[in-house]
Amino acid sequence: MARTVKTPVFRMENVTKRFGGLNALTEVNLSVEESQIMGLIGPNGAGKTTLFNVATSIYKPDRGDIYLGEIKITGKSPHHICHLGISRTFQLVKTFLSMTAFQNVLVGAIYGHGLRGKGAHLEALDALTLVGLEDKKEMITAHMTLSDRRLLEVARALASKPLITLLDEPMAGLNPSEITNMLQVIGRARKERSVAILWVEHKVDAIFRLCDRVAVLDYGRKIVEGKPEEIAQDNKVIEAYLGRPPSSSKKC
Repeated sequence: MARTVKTPVFRMENVTKRFGGLNALTEVNLSVEESQIMGLIGPNGAGKTTLFNVATSIYKPDRGDIYLGEIKITGKSPHHICHLGISRTFQLVKTFLSMTAFQNVLVGAIYGHGLRGKGAHLEALDALTLVGLEDKKEMITAHMTLSDRRLLEVARALASKPLITLLDEPMAGLNPSEITNMLQVIGRARKERSVAILWVEHKVDAIFRLCDRVAVLDYGRKIVEGKPEEIAQDNKVIEAYLGRPPSSSKKC
């Protein structure tokens, strides 16, 4: 009996993006399965946020294609891509500071997924509850801590009911207890929403604790992909972060 092969929720095929003479991404192939958490790591300037911006059509690739399930989304507008099922957060938090937490998340429910009325309100409240901000739903966002604003971005992304959400360094600037809380929220998002997650993070230990697979970018190229325990021992990854292979270290 023939084995059925499931189509990935999200995939990039040979994606290249240039800025002038700089290749920010070169022939990148990447796929994320249903309910999978895929980590994306690499040194500063490796192309991680550029990859997110290409995936959400803020930038258009110079070559290659991007798919959401069977749908080719290359070149579609950012709002159309969101409606189809991709949401994201940002490295620099982008919340509506003059609005309440509830209103911020309601934006995701209404404009991301097209919900209206009671349905949109229930979805926004459910997303706030998932991230633990239900008691702060009437708080003006400008008065919230950085940690709470990062959680709010996650709630807004989830309120659009995505097939996949892209998390761009959601732990940046957080203390250890806040990082633990964010890890729990990401885990709940996968468990309760069955959402796939592509997650950029500089805190590699956090990535290794929660991700099913990890891909590594260096100078815009994907140099390796595998299980966290494989990536942690890979010489190409160590060289990318340290600038030299471990065997080149001199003995004292």
